Amino acid sequence: MATGDEFPLPGSTYRGPAPHFARFRAEQPVVRVPATGGGHAWLVTRYDDVRAVLNDERFSRAASYAPDAPRFPGLFQAPPGMIISLDPPDHTRLRTLVAQAFSVERIEGMRPRVAQLVGELLDRADADAVTAPVDLLGRFTFPLALTVIAELLGVPSQDQERFSVWIRRFAAVDGPQDEAIAAREQLGEYMAGLVTGKTADPGDDVLSALVRARIGEDRLDVGELIGLGYTLLGAGGDSTACQLASSVVTLLVEERDTWVRLGEHPEEVPAAVEELLRWVNLPTNDTSGLPRITVEDVEIGGVTIPRGDAVFVSITSANRDEAVFSSPDELDFGRGGEHLAFGHGIHRCLGAPLARIELVTALRELTRRFPAARLAVPEEELRWQPADMNHRLLELPIDLHGKGF
Repeated sequence: MATGDEFPLPGSTYRGPAPHFARFRAEQPVVRVPATGGGHAWLVTRYDDVRAVLNDERFSRAASYAPDAPRFPGLFQAPPGMIISLDPPDHTRLRTLVAQAFSVERIEGMRPRVAQLVGELLDRADADAVTAPVDLLGRFTFPLALTVIAELLGVPSQDQERFSVWIRRFAAVDGPQDEAIAAREQLGEYMAGLVTGKTADPGDDVLSALVRARIGEDRLDVGELIGLGYTLLGAGGDSTACQLASSVVTLLVEERDTWVRLGEHPEEVPAAVEELLRWVNLPTNDTSGLPRITVEDVEIGGVTIPRGDAVFVSITSANRDEAVFSSPDELDFGRGGEHLAFGHGIHRCLGAPLARIELVTALRELTRRFPAARLAVPEEELRWQPADMNHRLLELPIDLHGKGF
């Protein structure tokens, strides 16, 4: 049943999945693919099948940490014990405790602060744009996402600059692997100290709310609190920044008229954000996410996957499924429909409501204030960094007032 293609599959870009995926959806929607390091994995590519896997406890994340589980060298592997690595009932317990801190009211309460940060960062970028193009990645998308997540966790303002540096190095944006490893250790030490401080003197932030969360006598321990902090850093910081940067590139390159129209009709921005979430490809939504291991023989999409095999889902492919989205490779900002960019089932992204607030607020202000904005270099000169977690631009030079490409 192997196709000859090695897993993970090459060729995807921020514009979407590689051509392999359309072929798989049409011919072998559940396909056994040989892995680069030996062995094999199963790849699920159609929308309905992906949803089914994400909602079925027989596809276990926790089992991927067993000594005899298949291994995929070079792919991101979250530390064991993190909420994204757990199955029920452990996952249910953590998610229930987390829900006490991540209330709708708390996240909605972040909206004014997000708007304030967007305005301040764009004011500074605009001042710099008088003399030269602005690196929107370094001056806006990352500072916005990382400041929001730092404040959400209650990181003191005097620590936020070094905290942001550690996050970017941990995400392998700014340096080699040894720097990423060192940054992870520094973040771990800092998070441990932060948790200790919040336990002794809680504030009005999410980390303090997590410290206070209780189900009877049950509470989160220090290791679980640190793990939740890491989860929020990845989902709320790196992924949101990369999605925002890729969305800006998409609009300026593919949909210049839409960029202008959104500035004139800000009420259309939320729908545009949803379509960009569907269309833009981040590798976490492709084949580089966490594997699931079958705990028994499971039939999916007409194929029986044996117990103990590794299964990956391609959310990006699901979001391009012709059976669900008409003309799926085209951008249609009036499309509607339920994309899977934030996942589905028990592991649906905790940070989705906050990410939406950031993306909508940022694109509203960018398109309103800078209707003439253009890339300052040809698109083919944009530099992207190969990475497991997200398609990352190294920089995003923008002429905010329209003299670029």
